[in-house]
Order: sequence, then structure tokens, then C-alpha cells
Amino acid sequence: MTGADTYRRIQQDDFAAKYAPLVKRIAHHLLARLPASVQLEDMLQAGMLGLLEAQSNFDETKGASFETFAGIRIRGAMIDEIRRGDWVPRSVHKNSRAIAKAIQEIEQRTGRDARDTEVAAALGVEVEEYRQMLMDVSNGHMVDFEGLGVTEDYFSQGLSDSSMTPLERIQKEDFRNSLAGAIASLPEREKLVLALYYDEELNLKEIGEVLEVSESRVSQINSQAMLRLQSRLKDWKK
Repeated sequence: MTGADTYRRIQQDDFAAKYAPLVKRIAHHLLARLPASVQLEDMLQAGMLGLLEAQSNFDETKGASFETFAGIRIRGAMIDEIRRGDWVPRSVHKNSRAIAKAIQEIEQRTGRDARDTEVAAALGVEVEEYRQMLMDVSNGHMVDFEGLGVTEDYFSQGLSDSSMTPLERIQKEDFRNSLAGAIASLPEREKLVLALYYDEELNLKEIGEVLEVSESRVSQINSQAMLRLQSRLKDWKK
């Protein structure tokens, strides 16, 4: 190994050590919503690969900080690893679609937020069974903004990106506005859970303490919020 190779190796080790806490934080944040079968070590390995990818692809002229860009790549790599595991039962995917459809139909008919009791009735189940379905979706399906067609780097790519055509730029801006409007229209508790989880990066236990409810209830609220967004943006084409 040459002196230059040794220097590059030291630089790489220093880089990995500097951002290892970011990888760990994101891994623990995701694990709070996943079954015990998902191993922390697998998440950390995938996250480190995402970190190295971020290092190679980062473009400071795009406006985002490296930590923001890296966080998106790290989280995306972890989610890809989870999905490759293919441990989600078909029934969970089916229930997710059924819930989003029921919410959409109720809200189109009534012109207001669909209530738990109404969604449960539309699905032909009791409220407690409906809430268990939400738990299963949360634990097994990774209900997330990707379910709305938003990729991991969607919001890190600025509207001024030179690779975008004028039409793509208009469509992207319109979708952002539609998504922001849909989030703003959510019931207050659902909106708060999303803000605490995605903006403040609190875990489910911490959010439960803020709302004075159980972790499982927070998980249900989060799932219902994301499925409500899916139902409201179902016909939106980017």
C-alpha cells in the first residue's frame, strides 16, 4: 500500500467515524416502527453503504447541506434493505389499500375527515380490529411518504435542478403544493404526530409522552395519517 493509499484510507475512516452517529440515529428511529425480526446490524450496514453513496454523489451546488443529503440516502438504503427482506404478509398490503379506499370514499361522500368508527364500519370490522389493522400496516408495511410516490431524494432535488424540463419543474412544484395542502388539512392530532416524527425526529415513545397516549396508539395515528394522505392524493399524477 502506497503512502497515498494509506492517506485515503485514513480519510475514509475519519469520514465514517464522523457520520456513524447519524447512521445509528436514523437506524434506531426506523427500528422503533419495525418488527423484532429486523436486525439493527443489518440496518447499520445498509446505512453505511448509503453514507458512502452520499459521499460520492453529493453536489454542494444543489443547496442542501451534506448532512441533509446524507440522511436521505442513509434512510433510503435502510428502507431498501428492509423491503428486500420481503417479510410483509399480503394481507397487510391488502388492508392498507382497503383502508385508504374506505377513507377516500367516506370523505368524498361526507366532505369531512373520516372517523375511526366510519372506516371500521366500511371495512365491516369493529373499531378495535380496525386499529389493529393500522398497527399491522405500521409494523409491516413501512407506511411512508414513498407510498405517495415521493422518492427519498424528491425534496432534496431543488426546483432549479438543470436536469429538469420546465414541465417537470411545474409538475413538481404543483405536487409539493398539493402535498403541503393535504398535510395541512389533516386532523390536528395526525398532523402533530407527523410533525413530531418527521420534523422533530422524536421516536414513538417520546411522541406518546407528548400526547399522553401509548406507543401503539401513536403508531396507529401515524398509519392513519399516511393512509389518509394516500387517499387524498390518490388521483394526483406527477
